[in-house]
Amino acid sequence: MAGKKRKSASDKQPKQQQRLPLGADADAVADAAKRRRKGAAKKHQAEEESSIPSSLSAKILREALTQQQEESLADSSRDHRPAAAPSAPVSFPVPNRDGEEEDDEDDVDEFDGFDAQSEYDGGVPEIDEEDEKALAAFMSKDTSSNRTLGDIILEKIRQKDAEVSAEGQTPVKLDSSIIELYKGVGEFLRRYTSGKIPKAFKRIPSLECWADVLQLTEPEHWSPNAVYQATRLFSSNMNAKNAVRFYEAILLPRVRNDIRKNKRLHFALYQSLKKCLYKPAAFFKGILLPLCQERNCTLREAVIIGSIISKVSIPPLHSSAALMKLAEMDYCGTTSYFIKLFLDKKYALPYRVVDAVFAHFMRFIDEERIMPVIWHQSLLAFVERYKNELEKKDKERLARLLDHQKHYLVTPEIRRELRMSCNRGAFVSLTLFIRSPVSVITKPIEEDRWNIPEVPMEE
Repeated sequence: MAGKKRKSASDKQPKQQQRLPLGADADAVADAAKRRRKGAAKKHQAEEESSIPSSLSAKILREALTQQQEESLADSSRDHRPAAAPSAPVSFPVPNRDGEEEDDEDDVDEFDGFDAQSEYDGGVPEIDEEDEKALAAFMSKDTSSNRTLGDIILEKIRQKDAEVSAEGQTPVKLDSSIIELYKGVGEFLRRYTSGKIPKAFKRIPSLECWADVLQLTEPEHWSPNAVYQATRLFSSNMNAKNAVRFYEAILLPRVRNDIRKNKRLHFALYQSLKKCLYKPAAFFKGILLPLCQERNCTLREAVIIGSIISKVSIPPLHSSAALMKLAEMDYCGTTSYFIKLFLDKKYALPYRVVDAVFAHFMRFIDEERIMPVIWHQSLLAFVERYKNELEKKDKERLARLLDHQKHYLVTPEIRRELRMSCNRGAFVSLTLFIRSPVSVITKPIEEDRWNIPEVPMEE
């Protein structure tokens, strides 16, 4: 059309090609584009750096310097460690210092560490002197708590080793180089805070003689963060039987010693107990039941360990088995606290477990000692949750128990719950009747069917 100027071929070319000299090739074009992108990236990075406060930058630099110093210390200690060459008596592979056998699955320990000041305070309720005396009356008089933590761990390990040797397994003789290697690992775990753990330590769960090798690392001197890492490793890579040995011989004494020493539990050790519930059966067999069987569990220990039971979801079958074991063992004052925790989780317990808990309370019908308040509270929790699962004769026996064991505040509540309850089996039929009232109302009422007597009308 007239009046419009046709665009030339040079106008259709990109601007970046127009600025290049004549005869420039494609490589020059790519280099120019790369320089522009690099300049834009530097400008964007400068804007981000300007937005970061100076105080935060200084803190990041201090943390980086601290981590660099820790890595240099770890490298120096690893350089002084002798080479690990497995000898003939030992039948397990030991990774070398250079880490030639890298495995992505083993590098699950990217652990930033816990705060050194982070500790769990269980918030133990205040009790008066009378309750303390009543609770102490059911404690064991064993003085084994005066032993050191190392003595307790060694005794537990030797007991378990004796049980294993009784099964017919021959002990494995360790080479001197292996002994030196794992002693060096123990020195590293003593000051461990965060980061990766040695590969030699990761191989321990797969060893046949893992208990002997673990004893070389001196578990009683591990840092709390090292205990947490070891618990993660052993709970996920061991079967339930070996996990029970680790929990009972190493973790439980360490937790009790920390509570007794500091009047509270380190946060890393508290997280270790939560990791134990990765295998619920091993947690009950290695932590809860041994703690109650020793009959010297304090109220503070019961509250701290019990808080994990109340917070974490546990399968009903495992909880039922643990509740039944607690009801059948010798009574300790804090055993009632754990029984109350399981009852408050409101499981649909089998009749066998309900009967076992009922028999547990009936054992105290002839008890002359004054029962602690927690015993009455656990009985109240049992009646509140499972009053409709008891038979009529069982409620009569409970009434006789309440005549013998009384509490001025709790006992009236238990009697009220028993009066407002149904017997076993009657509650189910009543529920079915309430759920289907329409079928009853819509049917015609017949005098012969309902046996309604004729009442004469008054004039």
